[in-house]
Amino acid sequence: MTDHAPPSLLEELPGDLMMWVLIISELLIFGAGLVVFLSLRISDPIGFAEAQSHLDRTSAAVNTVILITSGYLAAKGLHLRLNARRTAARLALVVAAALGAVFIAIKSAEFADKAAQGISYDTHPFFMLYFLLTGFHAAHVVAGVLVLLLVAWRDTPEDVEMGAAFWHMVDLVWVLLFPVIYLLA
Repeated sequence: MTDHAPPSLLEELPGDLMMWVLIISELLIFGAGLVVFLSLRISDPIGFAEAQSHLDRTSAAVNTVILITSGYLAAKGLHLRLNARRTAARLALVVAAALGAVFIAIKSAEFADKAAQGISYDTHPFFMLYFLLTGFHAAHVVAGVLVLLLVAWRDTPEDVEMGAAFWHMVDLVWVLLFPVIYLLA
């Protein structure tokens, strides 16, 4: 009779440990940025409210729907791949990546609009953090689009699982950034 210890938390964690280290470290970085944003907002609520009035909440809301839909498709792609439906899984992942590209196009138009208004990172601390946080997030979206396309091409279940996990981190960060930057009054 052999005693089998229950699996450790690390053994039960799906996917690769290093991907989870990356995801958690990215969430901590974005969390720290949000703490700084909220701390500065407390010290200048009128200035932050005035600066926030220059944002396009509609395009940000559309981008929220786009990323949530894309996240659903990434999860669906994983589900399809686990059920040996490779072509459908690949299609779901490619469409999820395409929606990420649409997000970037909308975000780029938003940044261009701020530049046309003469707004830059040094206009007000709000905009320094706005450009820093949303720009850093946009860089993650670009990386995520590339990851989704890569795992659509090299579609082992493990790769798709890790690609979808990274993409969900990108979704989660936006779901936190959107209300704090665009909606918090």
